[in-house]
Amino acid sequence: MNKIIKNTIILTLITLISGLGLGLVYEITKEPIAQAQETAKKEAWQEVFPEASADDFELTEVDPAVAEQVIGDLGIKASVDEVCAVKDGEEGYVVTVTDSEGYGGDIQITVGITADGTISGISYLSISETAGLGMKATESSFTEQYVGKQAEKFAVSKDGGDGEPIDALSGATITSRAVTGAVNVALAYYQNALV
Repeated sequence: MNKIIKNTIILTLITLISGLGLGLVYEITKEPIAQAQETAKKEAWQEVFPEASADDFELTEVDPAVAEQVIGDLGIKASVDEVCAVKDGEEGYVVTVTDSEGYGGDIQITVGITADGTISGISYLSISETAGLGMKATESSFTEQYVGKQAEKFAVSKDGGDGEPIDALSGATITSRAVTGAVNVALAYYQNALV
């Protein structure tokens, strides 16, 4: 009986010390991680609106009702995470969307949309698709299909459907659909909440 109590106390102390150690590491790394994420986000904004300066971007509130409506209308498992006006919306908006239907998990992108509804660029904040297949979605040969287009929505060409056709990546149709879905959510949010 005495041995059981002694072992219980030892295990409790080990657990307590480990928990305190993890908490300390979390507190130490929390701020640098947040700063790195903020920097990556601002770089993505700059990538989709290269002519704008860092001071030209201003966060605006996401209208959750509109976001929910457009996502429901499109039938996509996604979320509108953030909206940023470029020069008070005079030049356009940057809409950050996370699509949860990627092959390797969530795909988070920023979509630049000019004031006339043209896609100015796409930048990835998070993507973990299959190397050599789905990760080709980050290559300009794929993303440039959206850029410079003023469309109501996009559709992966092999699926048919309404919208500006997008050629799917060979062997990565699921990724192509997820990226296209995220772009469509950004466009629909822009058309319903920002125009």
